Amino acid sequence: MMIKTLIVISLILMTATSKAQKVLPLYEGEIPGAIPGPDLEKSDTIADGILIVSKISRPTIAVYLPDPKIATKIAVIIFPGGGYGINAIKHEGWDVAEYFAKKGVAAFVVKYRLPDSATMIHPDAGPLMDAQQAIIHVRKNAKQYNIDPLKVGVMGFSAGGHLAANASTLFRYHTTPSAVRPDFSILVYPVISLSDSLGHIGSRNNLLGKNPNPETLKLFSNELQVYAKTPPAFLVHAKDDPINYTNSVLYEEALKKYNVPVKLLLYEKGGHGYGMYNKTSDIFWPDEAVKNVMNMLNEKNVKN
Repeated sequence: MMIKTLIVISLILMTATSKAQKVLPLYEGEIPGAIPGPDLEKSDTIADGILIVSKISRPTIAVYLPDPKIATKIAVIIFPGGGYGINAIKHEGWDVAEYFAKKGVAAFVVKYRLPDSATMIHPDAGPLMDAQQAIIHVRKNAKQYNIDPLKVGVMGFSAGGHLAANASTLFRYHTTPSAVRPDFSILVYPVISLSDSLGHIGSRNNLLGKNPNPETLKLFSNELQVYAKTPPAFLVHAKDDPINYTNSVLYEEALKKYNVPVKLLLYEKGGHGYGMYNKTSDIFWPDEAVKNVMNMLNEKNVKN
C-alpha cells in the first residue's frame, strides 16, 4: 500500500511541475568533457515555492510544442537562472516554456550542467557546450518539431541570461559557427559582465573560480564580445535589481554600435528573480518579447 501511495504522489508531482511532451538527454551517448561518477543531482523547494535543481551533471532538454494550428515556426531554448550553482527550473524554465508554447512558439528548457571540477574536465566550458548542443539538437530536429531552423533563439534568466548571451557572442569560436549561432536572444535580468564593477561575483566564482585570469574575464564579459554577427536581442531588467541594470544597458549599447536590432525593457521596480511576473508593473514582458522577436525576425527576412 505504501509503495502504491508513493507512486501516486510521484505522478502527481510530475504533473504539477512540468507539462513537457518529452524530456530527452541532451547528448546521445557520452557527455563531452564529463568525468565519470555518480549522479548526485537533487531537487528542492525553497522560499516562495521556488523549485531548484542542484548538482546537475547529466543535462537534459524538455520539449514544449505548440498546437500546430497556432505554430509560428519560431523556437526558443530556455536556460533557467541560479548563479551557476542551481537551475531555478520551474518559474524560470517550465512555466515560461508552457506560456510560450501557448503563444505558438516551440520552447525547450535545458537543464544544463553546473560547473564542478569533480564532474567536468573544464568546468567553465560545460554550460556553454550544453547551450550549443541544445541549439544543434533543435535545428537537427526542426522538421519533427515543426519549426524553421533559421528562427531558433535562446532565452536566459540571470546567470542563465549570461549563458544565453555567451551563446550569442562566443559562437564564432565553435568549429561550425553557423550551426550554433542563435537567431535571436531574450535576456531577462541577465548577468552580462563578469567585471569587478558590474559582474555578479557569485556567478563568476561558480563559473570561473575565485581567481580567473584577465583574458578569461574578458572572454566571458559579453558586452566586450559583441560584434556585427551577434543576433538581435530583447532585454528585460529592473532599475532596482541587485544585479545592476547597467549590465543590460551596456549590452544594448554594444549591439547598437554594430547596428544589431535590440530592445531594452526597463522596469522602475521589480528587483530580481521574478520570472514572468513583475508584480510592480502592468507591462507583461513575455508578450513584449514575442512581439519584438517576431518583428526582428521579419526585419531579417526583409533584408535577406
